[in-house]
Amino acid sequence: MAPVAMRSVAKSLSEAKPVSYWLDDPGRPDPQPALTSDEKCDLLVIGAGYSGLWTALLAKERDPGRDVVLIESKEAGWAASGRNGGFCAASLTHGFANGLARWPGELAKLEELGARNLDAIEEAVARYGIDCDFERTGEIDVATEPHQVEELRELHEEAVKLGLADGSEWLEGEALRAEVDSPTFLAGVWDRTGVAMLNPAKLAWGLKRACLEQGVRIYENTRGLKMARAGAGMTVETPYGTILARRVALGTNIFPSLVKRVRPFTVPVYDYALMTEPLTEEQLASVGWKNRPGLGDSANQFHYFRITRDNRILWGGYDAIYPYRGKLDSEYDHRPETYLKLAEHFFTAFPQLEGVRFSHAWGGAIDTCSRFSAFFGTAHSGRVAYAAGYTGLGVGATRFGADVMLDLLDGLSTERTRLEMVKSKPMPFPPEPLAWTGIALTKWSLARADARGGHRNLWLKTLDRLGLGFDS
Repeated sequence: MAPVAMRSVAKSLSEAKPVSYWLDDPGRPDPQPALTSDEKCDLLVIGAGYSGLWTALLAKERDPGRDVVLIESKEAGWAASGRNGGFCAASLTHGFANGLARWPGELAKLEELGARNLDAIEEAVARYGIDCDFERTGEIDVATEPHQVEELRELHEEAVKLGLADGSEWLEGEALRAEVDSPTFLAGVWDRTGVAMLNPAKLAWGLKRACLEQGVRIYENTRGLKMARAGAGMTVETPYGTILARRVALGTNIFPSLVKRVRPFTVPVYDYALMTEPLTEEQLASVGWKNRPGLGDSANQFHYFRITRDNRILWGGYDAIYPYRGKLDSEYDHRPETYLKLAEHFFTAFPQLEGVRFSHAWGGAIDTCSRFSAFFGTAHSGRVAYAAGYTGLGVGATRFGADVMLDLLDGLSTERTRLEMVKSKPMPFPPEPLAWTGIALTKWSLARADARGGHRNLWLKTLDRLGLGFDS
């Protein structure tokens, strides 16, 4: 891009606030007080992102008499649950392709359970009166390079052959651009029913309110420091008190698990996003988007983008930054060079929006695992359950994960706990510096594949054979 054009792109970021658009809301609820005494409960849930909030709420729905406590180190929804793109997908497997590659024998069941889970989320949003801009508009996976067209077409045909393409539609050329107009779009698959768009922070805050209404005791700014067995239950120490619980559910995801042997299964990835100012009527008409689906491109280094209730465009993805030695640090939450790159890509995709400015630019850590989708397990003789590794698709799948954790804690054999996906674990990441070296090589190889018509080098082919990878 020419220097003058690049200066114009940079100017679009001049007034962007370095905070998640979703969290920059005057309606943000006040935090609950911190725990300052000792507590006892039937179930302690640690972490008030989607995983923990759904677990606490579903626990009360299953048994209203169950005494549930939820603790959060900061405020409900402050981390990945309040920073994501708001794509609430039915997929439990990080997409059809990943599910087909890993669990072909039970993919039909996984797709069915995922669809039921998304229906249940929609029902809960209505039942609890959660105002989170829930729109079941679907998502279009778009191809922007010729090799991506063929890959998408083959995948769609495979879904049709397996009878798993209900609600999906192939779009090509002008048919696609009639939905959302970008000169870079060549073809796409529109999943009309399997994805809802929503305001992620408002979903978290609504779940928090629903938990409180159902009698969950929530303590914010209360970090779980140490966990140990205590008779038939567990104790968890916090800065100002100790909690004795019969059972514990961990919804801490990328943050260090209180079950140390779980830690090697995830690594942090820093993901970044921009939000535009509201589009004018003329600008909106120039891109179309009347049916308001979310979109994502098909590159290895992919973008995700959607339109909000007030007609802003969220544009995120592409760079997936793994910090050296997996260090979690707020210094990585903002990356101007990535913001500039994202803005450049935005105006390449939508040149008709030249002059639009970005109101917000933000980033933060999510967890990824080597199979790209959640894994589950128990510890301390079944007293503790965990779910982690959602790899960016946790807005919907965390509710399913909450059900799995509760099944495991209650010792139930269900259609969920009998899944191979639930019974198996991903390959753990190697210790440092091997993890850093391997992830750096993988990222370089993925970028090279994007630049070479999708050709995967020997390193990527080896990872494919082993069922390993790195994604965001």
